[in-house]
Amino acid sequence: MTTLPDTARIEPANPATITEGGAMLRAGRLVAFPTETVYGLGADATNDRAVAAIFEAKGRPSFNPLIVHVAEPAEAEALVQVDERARAVMARFWPGPLTLVLPRRKDSPVSLLASAGLDTIAVRLPDHPVARALIAAAKRPIAAPSANRSGAVSPTLPEHVAESLGARVGLILDGGPCRVGVESTVLDLSGKQPALLRPGGIPLEALEQALGTRLIRPTDHADAPKSPGMLESHYAPGLPVRLNATSVTPGEALLAFGAMDGTLNLSPAGDLEEAAANVFAMLRALDSAEFSGIAVAPIPDHGLGLAINDRLKRAAAPRRPA
Repeated sequence: MTTLPDTARIEPANPATITEGGAMLRAGRLVAFPTETVYGLGADATNDRAVAAIFEAKGRPSFNPLIVHVAEPAEAEALVQVDERARAVMARFWPGPLTLVLPRRKDSPVSLLASAGLDTIAVRLPDHPVARALIAAAKRPIAAPSANRSGAVSPTLPEHVAESLGARVGLILDGGPCRVGVESTVLDLSGKQPALLRPGGIPLEALEQALGTRLIRPTDHADAPKSPGMLESHYAPGLPVRLNATSVTPGEALLAFGAMDGTLNLSPAGDLEEAAANVFAMLRALDSAEFSGIAVAPIPDHGLGLAINDRLKRAAAPRRPA
């Protein structure tokens, strides 16, 4: 075992440490692991609090969609709606550095926080034996952005993870250097026309050849879809949202925080990690009810509160005309 500052713990990836890592993930803890692209910071993608801990550890500026990793193609079909286009590129490029953005299944167990509240989920099957063994040991899909503080260089060695995250991650599985070294290509197949959202380890030309069609590029138009690695796309409620509310007007729902009564409460205990875990599910719940608007209580503007407030400001922003 290698012990580094801030109690970062690096262990060689072997059956025993992979089994331990799987148990830690099921318990809601964070585990860093190698993929063929970069090291990922993994959490149980079905556990809201565990996913919130990823954002806390990374200091991520806003709740961006995370890539959900699976060990077999069939596991993806339990999370998202897979059409013939998706099956074609899965057969050719999975396992490998290709992330697919696909519509969420209605019964998908993936946390809404992992997909930034969107009706799509980004899924990938990594081409690394340690990553796939860890997912299998966890018996869960694993949400995993790159294992570094937000804005830092993506890590391709376990020491990079330790230097960037330290004690924020419970275990770092050492699988040696990553062979690709750049993030996965992100392909959106949630609409009629395939769209490239992020270039990466699979060339655009290879995807166009496999699909037999030209991909929409991010530069084709200003409203191109967004995904992991692109900061702007988030779930937006249909109802108007009013921030920093201490009371409600007739017909409004109150999304409370801390020791106050409301229609729903992000965290009665004032716990920002709990609030982050609840924000998308509660916005959706109030948006589907018979209210004229959603009033949101003040949220402390530090730690995860910065990300929660960033999300709420986007939700409250004036809507552009259709």
